[in-house]
Amino acid sequence: MLDDLLRRNAQWSGQKNAEEPGYFTRLATRQSPEFFWIGCSDSRVPANVVAGLDPGEVFVHRNVANVIHSSDMNLLSALEFAVDALCIREIIVCGHYGCGGVKAATEDLPHGLADHWLEPIRRLARAYAVDLSQENNEESRRDKLAELNVIEGVRRVAETPIIQRAWRGSASIRVHGLIYGLKDGRLRDLDCTVGPRRVQKEATQ
Repeated sequence: MLDDLLRRNAQWSGQKNAEEPGYFTRLATRQSPEFFWIGCSDSRVPANVVAGLDPGEVFVHRNVANVIHSSDMNLLSALEFAVDALCIREIIVCGHYGCGGVKAATEDLPHGLADHWLEPIRRLARAYAVDLSQENNEESRRDKLAELNVIEGVRRVAETPIIQRAWRGSASIRVHGLIYGLKDGRLRDLDCTVGPRRVQKEATQ
C-alpha cells in the first residue's frame, strides 16, 4: 500500500509540473494563505479540497469533531502562528454533518480517551436538550448538534487571548462558522461570524 501511495504521489507531482511548470519551486519559496481552517479530522473533509483551494492557500488544524479546547496547545500554537506569523485575517471553524465524533458524544458507550476530548459536545447537548428534542430523528439531532458545536467553536476561538490581543491591536480578523454536507459536498454558512467591530460594540454595552 505504501508503494501505491508513492506511485500516486509521483504521478500527481509529474502531472502538476506538466500543467504548471515551476509550480513546486514557487510554492516552496513562500507560504501566504488567506484562511486558517479549524476542521474535523474526518478523511472525507479535506480542507483545501472541499473549499476548492490549492496547496498554499489554506493553513489547517484538524482534530476529532473540530472541538475547540482552551487548553489545546496544538491548536493555540497553530492559531498564534496563523495570526502573528502568517497574518491570516479569515479564520474558519468547519464541522460536518454525519460527524462520527458528534455521534460518539451522544452514545452511552465507552470510547476511551475520546470521551474526555468530546466532553464539550456532551455539555452542549445538555445545554440545548430542549432545542435538540424538536428535531425529527436521531440523525437530524446529531446534525443540529454538529452545527451548535461549530457556533460554540467560533465563540471560543474569538475569546482566546490570541484573538483578543490581535483585535486590541486593530487587526481586522474575522472568525466564521461553516458546516459541510457529506451527502451533497456543499459548505453552508452558519451565520455566526465574529469580528472586531462586534466585540467592540458588545464591550460598550
